[in-house]
Amino acid sequence: MKSIPVFQVDAFADGPFTGNPAAVCLSGDWLPGDVMQKIAAENNLAETAFIVPDGTDYKIRWFTPLVEVDLCGHATLASGFVVLNNLNPGAKEVIFHSLYSGSLSVSHKGDMLELNFPTDTLTRCQLPELIKKSLDINPVECFTGRSDYLVMLKNEAEVLNVRPDFRRLASADSRGVIVTAKGNDVDFVSRFFAPQAGIDEDPVTGSAHTTLTPFWSSRLGKTTMTARQLSARGGYLECTLKGDRTLIAGRAVLYLKGVIYV
Repeated sequence: MKSIPVFQVDAFADGPFTGNPAAVCLSGDWLPGDVMQKIAAENNLAETAFIVPDGTDYKIRWFTPLVEVDLCGHATLASGFVVLNNLNPGAKEVIFHSLYSGSLSVSHKGDMLELNFPTDTLTRCQLPELIKKSLDINPVECFTGRSDYLVMLKNEAEVLNVRPDFRRLASADSRGVIVTAKGNDVDFVSRFFAPQAGIDEDPVTGSAHTTLTPFWSSRLGKTTMTARQLSARGGYLECTLKGDRTLIAGRAVLYLKGVIYV
């Protein structure tokens, strides 16, 4: 029997029971892929990150309850929190190496942690009728990014009022759908739906902000912006566009730590 330390961290959180919970599993080497997928399903959180030491850095992979994904922001922030607070306290930064998304870093920024992620590239498109009907919306604009559709609505109230048909949306040809609008008290707001990946509505989606940040930077004429994801748990982020990199900052709170036996 193998024992695996596990931490559960609320990322992009204003306090306990807010933000997006992620599990972080630490192993000396990669477990078999099917075992990692079963652990993620057993955890039943939006994401479970697995990290493996790589010299002074770490390798990282992310799993939803259904699939492995190429990039996950909140589980990387949670992993950074674990390394910088539990595994290597006193360090200012940790580097994670992902097979699909290259090198990613998490560093201290005051009382926040800041992700350094690749900026997404946007292509204007027509919103597929399947998604339009699933969300019952009239988009102002629509774009595709690396893995998601980004849909701009008229205002924050419209974003809050979206009531998806998740069963229908699950057959859309993307990882997920971001809906967004200019915010009332922050620069922009969003929600993220991904039943295709086993997550009906994600509480706070760091990777989606690599798409949202260049989108809103070009419309607001600024490179540093505040953002809020309007899920039931809610989450606050500070986003900075630096060319082909996007910096995404937020707070994190440790919820539990324990051991998984497999």
